[in-house]
Amino acid sequence: MGRDVEVVPLDDSKHMVAACDSCGAVGSKDLDVVKVSNYIVGRFTARVALLEVLATGARPVLLAVTSANEPYPTTKGILQGVRDELKALDLTETQLAITSEKNMPTRQTGLGITAIGVCAKEALRVATSRPGDDLYCLGLPKVGAEVVAHDDPEIVQGQHILALLASPGVHDIIPVGSRGIRREAESLALQTGCGFKQEKTVAVNLNKSAGPSTCLIFTCNKYTMPPHFPPTPLVRIGGLQYHPER
Repeated sequence: MGRDVEVVPLDDSKHMVAACDSCGAVGSKDLDVVKVSNYIVGRFTARVALLEVLATGARPVLLAVTSANEPYPTTKGILQGVRDELKALDLTETQLAITSEKNMPTRQTGLGITAIGVCAKEALRVATSRPGDDLYCLGLPKVGAEVVAHDDPEIVQGQHILALLASPGVHDIIPVGSRGIRREAESLALQTGCGFKQEKTVAVNLNKSAGPSTCLIFTCNKYTMPPHFPPTPLVRIGGLQYHPER
């Protein structure tokens, strides 16, 4: 489907939505390139998968946590971050499937997280954008050593996605990761049979990796006033222009 999620029909009325994320060489071990706490590793890796599922309109029901490190202290710290991210999103009822490395000593942090959600067919928010929609970016792209605090006011939070889903006139919501804002905007436009028409001057780097989904893009009707979430930056980056030849 051109996004970092997969949607599978369960029956005539429900869909399953799956998203996953991996994190390597980031943590507190000897050979980690970026040094952060295990808590931050768990929290940010979980949020990537969770935000992808939430952005489709689905509700996560299961989170699979695959740690390539020992149960204690690395995996324990990771799980503290995972559980706090679920709590922040009011998803404490989400079930956890957990595994960790119990046979080999490790010197570098490795983690994979998969989120599974369920969505009613009529609530699915995928490829709902229309020609003429405005395209906005919420939050700033950050990566590596720039990502050190889960409550950084310049990055997107799960509650922003929930608020956007509830906002009339808002169509697609897409968390941005390593591909950067421009590639996500171009992919979204292509799905809609449109082209991405960029603003002449944009106060955000469209080509930079957004790491663990530190920003998102969303479309809305051009007559709709988009919701604001100060102090998190909101920038109009362009719009969707119809291409009849597509």
